[in-house]
Amino acid sequence: MSVDRIVAAATVPPVSVPAKLVPLSSAQPPMSEFTKGEFRTVIGPSREEVEGASVKRVIVCSGKVAYDLIRRRDEKKAWDVAIVRVEQLYPFPHKAFASEMKRFPNATEVVWCQDEPQNQGAWFFVQHYVHENMLDGQRLGYAGRPASASPAVGYSHLHQEQQKALLDQAFGKLKGFVLSK
Repeated sequence: MSVDRIVAAATVPPVSVPAKLVPLSSAQPPMSEFTKGEFRTVIGPSREEVEGASVKRVIVCSGKVAYDLIRRRDEKKAWDVAIVRVEQLYPFPHKAFASEMKRFPNATEVVWCQDEPQNQGAWFFVQHYVHENMLDGQRLGYAGRPASASPAVGYSHLHQEQQKALLDQAFGKLKGFVLSK
């Protein structure tokens, strides 16, 4: 295959990018990620405004919810919030995750955020791994949809309400079950 055909094929969004994310330039990695990059199991914040020492809250997530969280953080100009994406859940990337968490020594709160209902996403699987890699004095909370027998509410307006509540919860006061280290 010629280089021109490879470049042309690489400019088309990967199949795994949800249709909602195709227009977002932040969801499209630069070409160098395909040619010189590598798979990263954990991806930390890339904004210059998010400085390690000033971060008070770390929101950990996996999947497309990261883009909603990043958009909300940027709208609020909440530069004291770092969003860390875990791209590989199993086996959990302890070393990469611990290294990322050490970048934020002054963070007191860690939040796992997910789109799925609490009993259907990764929360019950990853909460122990996240807690294990937290620094002393940090507290871990959950932000997401409540447990449900169904993966979706079935109505667009209810989904939007839940999505807004999920984002508010991710940036708001820790409530409910909170683990401390």
